[in-house]
Amino acid sequence: MTTKPKAKKFRIKRTGSLADGNSAPPANPAGTAEPARPTRPAAQQQAQNPNAQQPRQPAPQPQGQAMGRINPVKKAAPKGATQAQAAAQVQQGAQARAGLVSSAAEAAADQDIDAIKREGLTGRQLRMARRAAQKYGLAPTSDYDAVRQLRTRGIDPFQRTNMLELVVPGEGTSGKGGSSATQPLMPQDPTLEPINLPQTMPAGGNMPAHPPEISPAERRAQEITQIQRDIAKRRRRKLALLFTRLAFFVFLPTILVGYYYYAIATPMYATKSEFLILKAESTGGAMGGLLSGTQFATNQDAIAVQSYLTSKDAMLRLDADVGFNAHFTNPEIDAIQRLEENPSNEDAYKIYKKMIEIGYDPTEGVIKMEVIAADPIVSAEFSEALISYAEERVDNLSLRKRENQVSDAKRAYEEAYQDRRDAQDALVRLQQEGNILDPEGKIASLRSQINTYELQLQEKTLQLQALLDNPRPNRAKVEGAQGDVRRLEDLLVDLNQQMTEASTGEDSLATLSANIQSAQLDIAGRDMALQSSLEQLNSTRREAAAQARYLTTSVEPVPSQDPTYPRKFENTILAFLVFAGIYLMISLTASILREQVSS
Repeated sequence: MTTKPKAKKFRIKRTGSLADGNSAPPANPAGTAEPARPTRPAAQQQAQNPNAQQPRQPAPQPQGQAMGRINPVKKAAPKGATQAQAAAQVQQGAQARAGLVSSAAEAAADQDIDAIKREGLTGRQLRMARRAAQKYGLAPTSDYDAVRQLRTRGIDPFQRTNMLELVVPGEGTSGKGGSSATQPLMPQDPTLEPINLPQTMPAGGNMPAHPPEISPAERRAQEITQIQRDIAKRRRRKLALLFTRLAFFVFLPTILVGYYYYAIATPMYATKSEFLILKAESTGGAMGGLLSGTQFATNQDAIAVQSYLTSKDAMLRLDADVGFNAHFTNPEIDAIQRLEENPSNEDAYKIYKKMIEIGYDPTEGVIKMEVIAADPIVSAEFSEALISYAEERVDNLSLRKRENQVSDAKRAYEEAYQDRRDAQDALVRLQQEGNILDPEGKIASLRSQINTYELQLQEKTLQLQALLDNPRPNRAKVEGAQGDVRRLEDLLVDLNQQMTEASTGEDSLATLSANIQSAQLDIAGRDMALQSSLEQLNSTRREAAAQARYLTTSVEPVPSQDPTYPRKFENTILAFLVFAGIYLMISLTASILREQVSS
């Protein structure tokens, strides 16, 4: 049994018409008291919505009692009150509302809203109630007011209706047959208050028992427990779906890859070898001596050899010499690593690049090579053949340059030697044509003879004058002196004529001497050119010897006894990481797209 709540005291600020109390309420022309509109009782709400828990509401107080607290002068009207008394009570209620005092209906609505708030409804339920209120044309002031108004009109805001509930069987009988008819379930008019009519119970039926009342704390604990169970169930379902996706997209491909590596893949044997390219000692400049012993001197050659060994040319040569394609088309090799019958050069080159791995370390200048084959002996043969190809390629890299340099220097030397011989032949020819080996000597001899004879002529002339100065000279001596002077003069004339003939004309000794001097100078220049070309030839030969490259094998290829590939465990773990990464990327992309679309 619920107790009546104590009435609250209100201080009313009276206005002019309410203060004097002289205005009389208007009389009802019908002569009867106007009854107040009844409110919907809680029993009818429980009958229409048995699942909803009704909040505790205080017992409604008589209007007279409420008005008596507001206006103590006027008392509540008794049962046999006249029409004037009922009108006076209505007027008092209007005056109370004009004084900003909540009526009993508003106080009851506030209590209902407080009770609904204590139910602990979720935000989703409140949004459902607001949408239902808008659907039925209500104007609630809040979500809790929407729940209250819907429950007041007998509508459960949290119940989902389907198409089968739109038509429900009617309980009335039509005519004498008493057959039941179906009536459509139409939404009630929110402006009309439902009519509470008595209902009959079927024969032999029991009266429904009132459910035991549960405290809000217990009900909240039950709801929290139910939410936790739903969350745990949802988490278990998500975990099951996650493990299913992981098993299908990650674990199953990893198992297939591991099965291939452990059961199907053909074991491969690797033969490792190392070699480096050396340069001859150079005695050239300071920079040549500084870089000759380092890896920078043969860096380009090593890169060229590496490129050649990984080229298609080396693959074709290896196939022609050792039979590369025939080895990898063996049916004993698994289908993934095996070549097809009569493969093209491109298909064979793909396998060649996988099976021949060559690396160059620029810090040490060492070329490392690893050859993989299904047979260790064949792998060693492939490695030795490739090393021989590399050595031949190293020799060919500098051979042409060295040969060109030496041949050019040798050709220049031969040309200088031939020019020197031609100049010597020209000199000999000139000497043979003039019948004089030394024209300058001839001219000098003539000059010296002329000088000598001129001195003798002067002496004879002096002797002749001395004889003639005697008054009685000896005739014989005078005639002898005169003869000597005449002979010397004739000789000097002849010598001077010879000198004149040697100095003028095309065949003069001067011309012949000039030609011989020119030939001698030409011979001297040819001698210098010949000497320079000889020095150049010797220097070129030294440089060619210094530019020679030598391939030295530091690690010889040795056949392996145990298979090197495949690396079963490492490859399986790598496949797992790859599949897991792909799945993670796809999952993150899908979740981001889903979030963007939902927002």
